[in-house]
Amino acid sequence: MEYDDDASGTLKAVGRQIKVWREAEGLTQAEFGAAIGYGEEMVSAVERGRRMPRPEFLDKADELLGAGGKIGAMKRDVQEARYPKNLRDLAKLEAESVEMGAYSTHTIHALLQTEEYMHTIFGMRRPILPGEIVEREVSARMSRREIIDAARPGPVFSFVLEEAPLRRPDGGRQVQRRQLEHLLEIGQLRNVTLQVMPIDIASHPGLGGSFRLFKLQNGTTLGYTEVQSVTRLFSTSKEVQSLEMQYGNIRAEALRPRESLEFIEKLLGET
Repeated sequence: MEYDDDASGTLKAVGRQIKVWREAEGLTQAEFGAAIGYGEEMVSAVERGRRMPRPEFLDKADELLGAGGKIGAMKRDVQEARYPKNLRDLAKLEAESVEMGAYSTHTIHALLQTEEYMHTIFGMRRPILPGEIVEREVSARMSRREIIDAARPGPVFSFVLEEAPLRRPDGGRQVQRRQLEHLLEIGQLRNVTLQVMPIDIASHPGLGGSFRLFKLQNGTTLGYTEVQSVTRLFSTSKEVQSLEMQYGNIRAEALRPRESLEFIEKLLGET
């Protein structure tokens, strides 16, 4: 798989470190691979920055080579390299935010999706994505999901979801049921507010499409949109103010949080 320049640089740096530690122990690539359960070809590809090592590869290498956690500590760098560049930028925005608001139209918001739902969404892309690309995208999205954790300091989230994607059985009824159950669980978290925009609202300010708002730790607010994989970041006060006004009106038109969870529970009962 081809990686962008930033990811490629990270993987080459990780590979060089593994090679240095391996050679210091006097092990060939074949001996090293056999000891941690990987083939010589895989070890060679990792050391050349051509393959992305799995977390267990790095953990086993760290233990075998006596690196004292220095190799294992690179798991985070490798994980971030899994993200396509646009997702690395998005994950950085999410991590630097104190508050995030998101309005979603045609699909469940990425941070709220189950793994099965993600596979369904990426599987519907045309032209068809290769399996390894789908796995990379899903892995990146699953990693981003970890930011929604009320047990540790992090952003406060508000989401407004259109009713239509909640009703659409993407991936089949079982996938839909598990997705609705997941939303009910997420909706109980202290740092998350979920609202549903009923389909019978004739018109509202969100008809222009999905968008997100990020309030950063430095006080700056940024807007973000993505249409057909084309992303745009809004940073001028005029642009951001327009999105903030839209989001405020959208939330006012949507069901209240408690009503929204009751609505999702009702849908689950009908599924």
